[in-house]
Amino acid sequence: MATLEPIPRTQKAAVFDEHNGKVHIREIPVPELGPDDILVKIIYSGVCHTDLHVWLGDSPLKAKTPPLVGGHEGAGIVVKLGINATNFKLGDRAGVKWINSSCLCCEQCKRGLEPNCEKLVLSGFHRDGSFQQYAAVKGTEAAPIPEGVDMALVAPILCAGLTAYKALKESEVRPGEIVAITGAGGGLGTLAVQYAKAMGMRVLAIENGAKEQHCRSMGADYFLDPFKTNDIVSAVQLLTEGGPHGMRNFAPSKVPVGDAIRYIRPRGTVVMVASPRDSKVTFEAFFAIIRTIKIRGSHVGNRQDMDEALRFFARGQVKIPCEVVPLDQLPKVYDRMLNNQINGRIVLDLWK
Repeated sequence: MATLEPIPRTQKAAVFDEHNGKVHIREIPVPELGPDDILVKIIYSGVCHTDLHVWLGDSPLKAKTPPLVGGHEGAGIVVKLGINATNFKLGDRAGVKWINSSCLCCEQCKRGLEPNCEKLVLSGFHRDGSFQQYAAVKGTEAAPIPEGVDMALVAPILCAGLTAYKALKESEVRPGEIVAITGAGGGLGTLAVQYAKAMGMRVLAIENGAKEQHCRSMGADYFLDPFKTNDIVSAVQLLTEGGPHGMRNFAPSKVPVGDAIRYIRPRGTVVMVASPRDSKVTFEAFFAIIRTIKIRGSHVGNRQDMDEALRFFARGQVKIPCEVVPLDQLPKVYDRMLNNQINGRIVLDLWK
């Protein structure tokens, strides 16, 4: 196998041995590569709320039995190639994202729907992820990172940015039309507002009033505090002259989806990204039927979606405040997440 530099036998990583147990910073072996894999020297890795839930063990999906290395927003340099890996060269910039491997052969993959692959392997979930100095990923699923972008700032785009961008594509809202974004002041919502504006949409930000200035600074055209109205349906329709053309929900609440079915325009699309803790929402089926509303789920996108999301970022159309901390601060980051003390995104420096 070709290598860029001498690869050590061991590396520093953040590992947990049991769900909701202590996160240890320890030396572990550098991963072995399969024939289609590449080895990425991780410089920075974003921390996603999914990482928190994998560590807690409360995901409805079954992860690899610990010990496990989390992380799926890893930005770094290709330092080793599997014998069949041909789409990257040594020294290329590459991202390790949520989808670590897809088969590219099943019905879903053939339709460009790798997130629904029958043999999907996820970083930091089924396979050790980007909270380690060297991470393995199937070459066809690694993200080519554009030259010239800041590696710390691009890391969150590999999941948070992709997730926000894909949800907007799923909405079918066209340039000039209005998209409502609930949870617009959070990490995903902040990115979604910017992507929507870059795609030519008008944005209604639905969020706590304390975040109005932030949402408007990101480009929101309209703002509504849902906690200051007794009739959100009428308030939204009045503000947007008939209702938005689509809605993206980034708030982990049962309420927004049911409201949106009443306030978006007929034939609009409601896209669910965030899930309540018990993963259940309720809505009035009659209004979804009579108003011909489409309801969709969305998580990450395919490889083309990733390339597009990265290009918006590389052009400077999408920004997000990031706080860079050393890898050994990950346990404290999880504590801050649990206590809702994070503004923007946290990025780990793997070499400090």
